Amino acid sequence: MQKAITPETPEFRAEARFQRVSPQKAKLVLDLIKGKRVEAAINTVAFTHKRIAPVVEKVLRSAVQNAQHLSDERGLDVDIDNLYVKTAVANEGPRMKRIRPAPMGRAFRYQRRISHLVITVAEKKAAAGAEQETAPAAASKSAGKPAVKKAAARKTVARKMAPARKKAAAAK
Repeated sequence: MQKAITPETPEFRAEARFQRVSPQKAKLVLDLIKGKRVEAAINTVAFTHKRIAPVVEKVLRSAVQNAQHLSDERGLDVDIDNLYVKTAVANEGPRMKRIRPAPMGRAFRYQRRISHLVITVAEKKAAAGAEQETAPAAASKSAGKPAVKKAAARKTVARKMAPARKKAAAAK
């Protein structure tokens, strides 16, 4: 079987490596922007009250600039206004081992986590957006019929169970 050849949409990425924040904390901010359009993602990050948010905004803007620069350099036809955040990941970097004094002359070891932030943006095609808009409309039209069947099925189940409940209550 042959695969259908489709023109791939180019992806543009930017990284911020060795950031002094744990990947778990960075993922909280990155999850806010995944799948959003770039403009909405920048606004979201700008108003987020996390310490890593300005770094994420800087990386996101860098990815957009990379898209603009590479589209000019390679002669690609990329519409900057149609870019969206395809992936946003916080990978774990090296850990810094530290020692904290503990009672009775002991020492507790702990690790300071470091993360690498990677954001990838791609262009959202207009044709795919039109298909996605028509699909929910068709689904909502057909969704009304099964809902009626489900409601009727619930009523019949309730009717069948009602006599059994009455008998159980009378036995007590």
